Amino acid sequence: MTRLFLTVILATLLVACGGNDASSNRQSLTNKDSIPVEISRVETSAVANQIPVKRFETYLSGFHFYSGRRAEQREVHRYCTAVHEDLRQCVLFDGNGKEARLAGVEYIVSERLFKTLPDDEKKLWHSYRYEVKSGQLVAPDLSPKAEHDLMAELVSSYGKTWQTWQTESDSTLPFGGPALMMGFTRDGQLDPNLLQNRDNRLKIVTSEKQQMRSDILGRSPVTGADSWENGPAIQLPALTKRNEPQLQKDTLQ
Repeated sequence: MTRLFLTVILATLLVACGGNDASSNRQSLTNKDSIPVEISRVETSAVANQIPVKRFETYLSGFHFYSGRRAEQREVHRYCTAVHEDLRQCVLFDGNGKEARLAGVEYIVSERLFKTLPDDEKKLWHSYRYEVKSGQLVAPDLSPKAEHDLMAELVSSYGKTWQTWQTESDSTLPFGGPALMMGFTRDGQLDPNLLQNRDNRLKIVTSEKQQMRSDILGRSPVTGADSWENGPAIQLPALTKRNEPQLQKDTLQ
């Protein structure tokens, strides 16, 4: 699995989606003209090819919702790499343009590894079967064949996603704690406008993706995943009131 995953990589973080980017809709707080010229340019250094972020080259576009708040949906821009045969790791952004904000992390495991997890741990993970079969999950930088091969690997996978910055509501700082995200499992759950906006921007048709993947079967999700469907939704308690970080005076000195 790892070898195939790495060989289908065609895009890098700097060129993902070409001109069809979804730049963050948040304004930067940094005055770029104020950055000291003495700061080393990593891209010209000898270690440029060794930095971990260089490995996160496979771009995936899909959709998540906040566990326990299914109406709060968002497009997810993942940049992923394989750790080993049964584990991938991804960084999440609120867009795929150069101004996008780092918004979270996701870990993707194989069905084989997921089955070994404790029951309480399984409740934090969502299945990938519907995301793949429905065509909602896409790798737009890959060729049709490479994308199909990748989706055939992902169809039986499971993801655990933590949103660390809810940029759609907290525009200046990543207030509070991380939020657990879940994936859709059947038709009618995803806001069609959210899907259409994504398709228009990437110049794709989700229904065509779905048809092309009709030969990708996958197995029914393992019991324990997608826990929000069969019991109370899991979510971490809020650490602070949103938009009102609790700062002590001595932390500002």
